[in-house]
Amino acid sequence: MDSTTLKRQAAELAADLVESGTVVGLGVGSTAIFAVYRLAERLRQGDLRDIVGVPCSIATADAAQQLGIPLTTLDEHPVVDVTIDGADEVDPALNLIKGGGGALLREKIVAQASRREIIVVDESKLSPALCTRFALPVEVTPFGAGAQARFLQSLGAQVTWRRDSHGDLFHTDQGNLILDCAFGPLDDPAALADRLAGRAGIVEHGLFIGLTTDLIVAGAHGVRHVTRG
Repeated sequence: MDSTTLKRQAAELAADLVESGTVVGLGVGSTAIFAVYRLAERLRQGDLRDIVGVPCSIATADAAQQLGIPLTTLDEHPVVDVTIDGADEVDPALNLIKGGGGALLREKIVAQASRREIIVVDESKLSPALCTRFALPVEVTPFGAGAQARFLQSLGAQVTWRRDSHGDLFHTDQGNLILDCAFGPLDDPAALADRLAGRAGIVEHGLFIGLTTDLIVAGAHGVRHVTRG
């Protein structure tokens, strides 16, 4: 079974957990968009009613509007009942690396506002330790970005400046830059998260520590639903 089919299976199971009358965080990326499609389908069928979505990126907002999902903001609804999002890498403690799609700041803001954070992945995203297979995205301000790159290198990272499809520096929805940092397997991701959080000029990083409540994994042998604790 190909990875696209696996992603769709996991995302649709997550979308089927959403109840009527709730505020739903709408994630970013190739897996999360399948959940957006499924939510829209449930609304059309009448199986789901009276939800509003908080999109984690401009692209997700555009897709949701085209599909007829009503949208809101965190200012209007500061508590999100459930968010469905993807991940680039997941460790055994359900900690994540996110940011491959460039929306890690908004994704983390929504995740921290969520009562329930459902992460949907195919089994290729599971890893014994974060940064084993995926570099850590770090969002930095354009001002002083070179200094942040040198700081990250001093912590042991091999730093790559993310670029868009035209070869220009990639800019996030907030106008910031992303440095992709290959640290190698992390023994203590929480300690690195704390170190990065204390650095001026680093807006946010892709380490999502302790935010996942549910993990839905699709693999060759079916779909697994794991909950924290």
